[in-house]
Amino acid sequence: MINRRSFLRKTLLLPALLSVKNVFSALPFHSGRRHNAGSSKEGPTVLSTWDFGKEANQHAWASLERGGSVVDAVEAGVRVIEADPSNSSVGYGGLPDRDGKVTLDACIMDGDGNCGGVCYLQDIMHPVSVARKVMENTPHVLIAGKGALKFALSQGFSRTNLLTVKSKEAWKKWKKKSEYTTEINRERHDTIGMVACDEKGRLAGACTTSGMSYKLPGRIGDSPLIGAGLFVDDQVGAATATGLGEAVIKTAGSFLVVEFMRQGMSPREACEEAVMRIVEKQNYQDFQVCFLAMNTAGEYGAFSIHPGFSYAVSKNGKHQVFGSDSYLKKIGK
Repeated sequence: MINRRSFLRKTLLLPALLSVKNVFSALPFHSGRRHNAGSSKEGPTVLSTWDFGKEANQHAWASLERGGSVVDAVEAGVRVIEADPSNSSVGYGGLPDRDGKVTLDACIMDGDGNCGGVCYLQDIMHPVSVARKVMENTPHVLIAGKGALKFALSQGFSRTNLLTVKSKEAWKKWKKKSEYTTEINRERHDTIGMVACDEKGRLAGACTTSGMSYKLPGRIGDSPLIGAGLFVDDQVGAATATGLGEAVIKTAGSFLVVEFMRQGMSPREACEEAVMRIVEKQNYQDFQVCFLAMNTAGEYGAFSIHPGFSYAVSKNGKHQVFGSDSYLKKIGK
């Protein structure tokens, strides 16, 4: 039986609870709008960062055509760039840290929220594949350093010297002055981030890099961090980032892009809004950040701080490279 005291307590609390409910219902981000996964209106689509993403996309597309899952596709795509010694910022042949060590960061994620990552990993050719093993074979999300190497070896990966003659010579030349300056769109090469959608609207993404050239040993960027370098949600869409990792981490950039799409923004609008968060709070003149995104309908878009960001699109069997809009171009600088 309800006594007088409990009755009064419930009676007094009820208006307050209703008031809180009404406040949250009025907020724009609490509209309840959801993008429903089911099938992509545009058919399978693969996106990746930079010009070299075109080659990665072709391999991802081939994986989908063979009947592979969308996770298989993004893994297969970025592995191509990880193994390319001519690319100085991803995997084999990547420029080392200040001690001359090539250290790798990567993550992978599907639309159900399953994810895995590795960071500060050395001597393994394909960190994205190790990240997938973390996702599928452990209860963890992120494994680092010696622990990541030990785990990789336990999963059957073999050790490989990732420092090529070319990257070693570049490091020796840098050591003479040991000066570090950021370079916008350095060689038009940086992290490769990839997101893909299959014909049923299922999404996945992968992100992999050898990180900032001549970084302090132990430095980790955004690439292996779920929500920073990559975020995927089958109910909304997927996003990835490239550029200065520190700037992306400070805004949880890729998660932010997906949340903007959840509110109803197009992929391009969401990428622009995420860039504006960085522009408003950080000294953006000396670094580049770029976002690339896709929603569950297969629509896509990109935006960057500075001009020069390119991204690859594979759709309807065609593989193309486009340039993105940028904040500085928009304001006429």
